[in-house]
Amino acid sequence: MIWVNFLHFYQPPTQKKYWVDRVTNEAYRRILHELEKAPNAKVTLNISAVLVEFWDKFGHRDVIDGFRELLKRGQIELTESAKYHPLLPRLPRDEIIRQIELSRQTNQKYFGELYQPKGFFPPEMAYDRKVAEAVAEMGYEWIIVEELSYQPKFNVVDYQKIYEVMGTTLRRGSGLPAGEAGQAGEGERLKIYFRQRDISYKILSGQLGTAKLFLQELGDRIHRDEYLLTAMDAETFGHHRPGMEKLLFGLYKTPQIKTALISELPKLFPMREVTETRPATWALMQKDLETNVPFARWEDPGNEIHAMQWELTNLAIKMVRESADPGPAREMLDEALHSDQFWWACARPWWSLEMIERGAYELKETVLAVSDAPEYNKRQAQDLYYRIITTGFEWQRSGKVEELARQEDETMRMLTDRGLPELPKGELQKMIETIKQELEQVVKNREYERAVQLRDRIKELEGYIKGENVKR
Repeated sequence: MIWVNFLHFYQPPTQKKYWVDRVTNEAYRRILHELEKAPNAKVTLNISAVLVEFWDKFGHRDVIDGFRELLKRGQIELTESAKYHPLLPRLPRDEIIRQIELSRQTNQKYFGELYQPKGFFPPEMAYDRKVAEAVAEMGYEWIIVEELSYQPKFNVVDYQKIYEVMGTTLRRGSGLPAGEAGQAGEGERLKIYFRQRDISYKILSGQLGTAKLFLQELGDRIHRDEYLLTAMDAETFGHHRPGMEKLLFGLYKTPQIKTALISELPKLFPMREVTETRPATWALMQKDLETNVPFARWEDPGNEIHAMQWELTNLAIKMVRESADPGPAREMLDEALHSDQFWWACARPWWSLEMIERGAYELKETVLAVSDAPEYNKRQAQDLYYRIITTGFEWQRSGKVEELARQEDETMRMLTDRGLPELPKGELQKMIETIKQELEQVVKNREYERAVQLRDRIKELEGYIKGENVKR
């Protein structure tokens, strides 16, 4: 078996320096250092172009330089994406192309000739047919998506095969020079790789935090001629889950497991199958699929804030595209399309009135910056901004946010931590000991805020050891 792991590095374009610095120190730089110490560990990465600009702006050039060195030694590969992290299936095709081109230009600036992405990561793994066609037209060889995007039947992806999207054709379109998106031949179909959802959840939640647990989970699959494809947010390892970066790279040291980059898979697995696909994201829940709402976290038909956000988004796009001279509004729109504003308005369970307001403000200001936009459209943008904010406050006052979040949080916790109480006591203790070692080091370095995070994670794991369902 070959393990192929994918990590997504991202911070919103609206992010403050404090958080960029903190997440970089707690997660990104730690992942970089772990990779430097494990030269046999191969990982496919998406590093958001916006984040790379933040690293440059906020004094983290060493991180850029470090990943450039890993590119040189062939230990990592970088994928293409959309620069400002929009929900691509909900954008017009030309806006999709523009966001991809902006990402390419930025990353080429910082990584130079080493930046030769063969694959594409759609933000949030938000995928539909339109996205696949745009990616294929720009000449990228493959796209990574959620397992639930596999059309024929749930949970039956054959990881001995390489899948291709039916009806797609790779072309050197949109001004992309040959060679910049890989070496795929003109006319080939777009390859599509499906993330294995369950194992990805178990790794990011710490349920497979030791080599023994990882091998037990894989069972006899470890001896089969197939690949394991996992994909997760990089922030999980060290920031959201303190100490998890050590546990992750402990898995890479497992001698029975070989690793590879996604772009290396076609040479290792010759079997091909052409398949239909379905819209999905990596945050998709089974219930959303059953109700045919694949983008529920960003566009829920029952969410009135989402409805107003998208009305304002579409208005901003329309005003910029119809303007004879949009001026600065063009670049303002690029940035304002980020998906975070919709995510934080879902209340399932994520909610941030600050992020909602910031997104609505940027879209409103984009419309106002279009000099030849009709006055009634400018008033429309201001009205939508006001209604979005006041509705958000009303949701908070009425308790609607808390109720929606409570219902969804129970489901999410069941998905991410459901296996922890069942883990053997000895394996949980190994995970705790790894985190304790890091705790000693951060206390010596007087990193007291991080020490508190590590302490809380230890308490959480110790709580599972004391649970009634732990196997002794």
